[in-house]
Amino acid sequence: MYKACIFDLDGTLTDTLDSLAHSVNLAMKELGIPGITREECRQFVGNGSAVLIEKTLKKAGEEYLSRFEEALAVYLRVFDENCTWHVKPYDGIPDLIQEMKQEGMKLGVLSNKPDRQAVHVVETVFGKGTFDLIRGQRDDFPRKPDPSASLLIAETFQAEPSEVLYIGDSEVDAATGKAAGMDTVLVTWGFRSREVLEEAGPSWIADSTKEIVEIMKNRRKRDEQLQRRMP
Repeated sequence: MYKACIFDLDGTLTDTLDSLAHSVNLAMKELGIPGITREECRQFVGNGSAVLIEKTLKKAGEEYLSRFEEALAVYLRVFDENCTWHVKPYDGIPDLIQEMKQEGMKLGVLSNKPDRQAVHVVETVFGKGTFDLIRGQRDDFPRKPDPSASLLIAETFQAEPSEVLYIGDSEVDAATGKAAGMDTVLVTWGFRSREVLEEAGPSWIADSTKEIVEIMKNRRKRDEQLQRRMP
């Protein structure tokens, strides 16, 4: 059976699109730069705040990114104040978390959202102590899809990568899970289309949390069969 699970945050555990788009547009308004639509924001997220702001500026015609540092600083300040704005867990997520806890699994969150905001969102939505470890983007580790942080989480949980289930909603998450040697599920309720998810080549694509539970059960059955065959 799986000993641990690592979740992506935005688009996987929580619907944060409104908070992201709202924060970007507040920041751009302050700077006198055109904002973005909700759907544009959906396409721009997944690689951290710097990439989100870079794509926003380029969409507004700022090809040379002359205001990038200023815009990023304003966005980070605004987002710190609004990172839980209209944020809610996706349907079935609280039950999935409880199912995993009953299985004795350690639970982690790994996000390209800045660390301070990632921790704040998770603890606000799910409560402190629900997850055993929460890591957002920090200076001491490269952001996803580099596998370093996910491997550190597995090590902290005393689990081999093959004993960890990685769940995300984007091509970035698929690349992260693969690089770490973890079984990877991409969910369809997040920020990417099914076509993008299929092209990313995860272990599985899930349309509901019930399908993730079935993946866990099948892994348990497989491990039990292997144990029975051992001399």
